[in-house]
Amino acid sequence: MLKPFLLRLHRWITLVFALPLAVVIATGLLLSFQPIMQTVSIAPGSLTLEKAEALLQRHDPEGKARALRLDAFQNSLAITGAGPEGFVEVDLATGEETDADHWLSEIVGASRGIHERLVFDLGWLVIASTAAMLAIIALGVLMGWPRFANSASGWHKATAWLLLPLLVLSPLTGLFMAAGLTFAQPAARAQPAPLRDALRMIAADHDLSRLEWIRARGGRQLARINEPGGQATYLVTREGLTPAPSNWPRTFHEGVFWGAWGGVMNVAISIAFMLLMGTGLTIWARRAFRRRIPRPARAAGMSASPNDATA
Repeated sequence: MLKPFLLRLHRWITLVFALPLAVVIATGLLLSFQPIMQTVSIAPGSLTLEKAEALLQRHDPEGKARALRLDAFQNSLAITGAGPEGFVEVDLATGEETDADHWLSEIVGASRGIHERLVFDLGWLVIASTAAMLAIIALGVLMGWPRFANSASGWHKATAWLLLPLLVLSPLTGLFMAAGLTFAQPAARAQPAPLRDALRMIAADHDLSRLEWIRARGGRQLARINEPGGQATYLVTREGLTPAPSNWPRTFHEGVFWGAWGGVMNVAISIAFMLLMGTGLTIWARRAFRRRIPRPARAAGMSASPNDATA
């Protein structure tokens, strides 16, 4: 008696949240490509300290810039706080200001806002849908070990069980991020270093072409560097660089570890979720269609094609 109830609940939660979940999963798939694009596009030695300082001197002569973001995929440097509009994006190939974005970068940027808030600023619905995703997974586990088969139902169950840890951690870390949980002691606040000094400190031990960004967050100045073993975040102060406490939920959820492999993992998770939704809705649609067929006709069809009935 319990398993049919769990199955019915599993099915109805999926149907209620199907649309927002589909949007969150699809945009999550697009966002998964960002760390991959950033990592494979790095050209070691392409940005030197001298070149970075020259660009800052040219586009921020008053030294008002507060943050930098290096986009290796677009080969551009974004300077926040500079220029009359408070933001300047520089083409690293020419050194000139540019406002042209690569189409793929535009898609990824738009996907981030939709992934976090859907439309009309519905962040609460994203959180509710993510919690519903965890509830759906939990109900599937409570129904017990399945019987696998080469059918929509079999692929649905095999995908869910074989990738269960990753499928749980993805929405769970999303909820942790929404709640502001990092499971790490926050770094002590310190006087930030001027942006040019921060670049010099980073360049002393790192290749600046691997820099992803320098920015303030939570009253602290941070820098993320795409190192060969994965992305690392540092606290930047006037005294130097120190490793920042690891925010494991964000690191896992965004796939910013193991270089491009973290992004590849997130691509696989997103495809798995899409497969689960597709097969789950297919199973429901088939059952709903069969219920509309009169019993005599259904019995005749089953007797005529027993293989279809057991698929």
